[in-house]
Amino acid sequence: MGFLRLQRRFLPLFCAASLVLGSCDTLRLPGGETATALPPPRAPALTGVPGRGDGDHQKLVAAFGGEYSAPAMERLLDAIAAKLVAASSDPSRSYQVTILNSPLVNAFALPDGRLYVTRGLLALANDESEIAAVMAHEMAHVLAKHAAQRAELERRSTIASRVAAEVLQSRAAGDVVAAQGLVSLAGFSRAQELEADEAGVAMIAKAGFDPEGAARFLAALGRQSAMRATLFNLGEKQDKMSFLATHPSTPERTARAQAAAKKLAGNASTLIGRQAYLAALNGIVYGDDPAEGLVRGRKFVHPRLGFEFSVPDGFVLDNTPNAVIGINTDQAEALRFDAIAVSPGLPLNAAIAQGWIENTKLGSIETLNLDGLEGATAVAHGAEWSFRLAAVRFGGNVYRFMYAKKDFTAAADRSFLLSIQSFRALPPDDAARSRPLRIALVTATANDTVESLAARMATPDHALARFLLLNGLTKPALTVGETYKIVSE
Repeated sequence: MGFLRLQRRFLPLFCAASLVLGSCDTLRLPGGETATALPPPRAPALTGVPGRGDGDHQKLVAAFGGEYSAPAMERLLDAIAAKLVAASSDPSRSYQVTILNSPLVNAFALPDGRLYVTRGLLALANDESEIAAVMAHEMAHVLAKHAAQRAELERRSTIASRVAAEVLQSRAAGDVVAAQGLVSLAGFSRAQELEADEAGVAMIAKAGFDPEGAARFLAALGRQSAMRATLFNLGEKQDKMSFLATHPSTPERTARAQAAAKKLAGNASTLIGRQAYLAALNGIVYGDDPAEGLVRGRKFVHPRLGFEFSVPDGFVLDNTPNAVIGINTDQAEALRFDAIAVSPGLPLNAAIAQGWIENTKLGSIETLNLDGLEGATAVAHGAEWSFRLAAVRFGGNVYRFMYAKKDFTAAADRSFLLSIQSFRALPPDDAARSRPLRIALVTATANDTVESLAARMATPDHALARFLLLNGLTKPALTVGETYKIVSE
């Protein structure tokens, strides 16, 4: 039940290759092929050990990289929460805010009043009123008991589907009822999101924040989604994913938030809080945490686990909680890199033969020597896609490469093999130098332009677009004396 769940839904996909290789038991591949996933992979992006207990809080925190410590921001969020509580329909409720150590843009709430925001979301916001809008939205979910309502609807839908199948003795009838239930759930969730949006705008206005904050942040989210679609060359596919998600589209939510804010406008004392927010944001980690692995252009580096590898030209890498996903900008090639469970004594050529992908050519399996590391590789061909598979044993773990391509040429296969062969132990000095990127603040002078400030970003790929997005700028113009965010090492 989050303010922003679209990004989370997008990440586990093999994106343009349409290979759903997330945390499911069966991998759905183009042309009807299937591949059975091994036991839950040990994802290289995971950090630390989940806290004791099996509650929702521990599970959620563990899934998002653990808690992130930022004392100045924590104090600011607590102060914002206190103002929102006083302005809410139930001032007696208490809330606890946790910052999650994830670059994803997301926020959540648990029914017990625990609120969560990722540092990725904090980096995207530009003032107190925007963050207040996110938190008020989540509080509105809690106050309206949306989680309990959804759980009840899901329970009824499941019962109706089972009854239809058993009484009518027709599995097809049960499937029809189940499908109808899913449609109802999607519409129900959509209505909940719009209800929480409206209640959140009213709450922040009553608390003294700028009611336009919600619309500004939703607009920023829309621009971020558009930039992500550009990076992955998704075209209209991003919009289709958004439509299929249970959330209403960002443009619709933005328009509704703007309309709600106009009704509440007119209070000259409303707080935007840009400077205080940016001061609290200064120095927060941006992008990947070294403990979870770092994407550096075409290279993936994992200082904690002590390895690195490079991908072929044209690939864009995304370090997700479950795997490193790579998409070629022409959408004809894809990569999944993750860690898998393999018995210590099992040779890797035997592990590949167990059937990661159907139609693996057993005769193609061969061993690899990756600079002294045990490895194995093979080829698999489906109706539309072909695969170059590989495994390497390193540091007590086994890591898996899965390259996919429609037109499986010899040249493409050579580039995949070169990528696999680039896997190596990270020298200690390189690991020590692998520092995270951080948000830094700069004050614009008369000589500065958006291009000159963007050139100072430590993210050379699409630096100008990232600078505009980070600062909520829709036009390439600066205000002299204004504070802006950049990304630095």
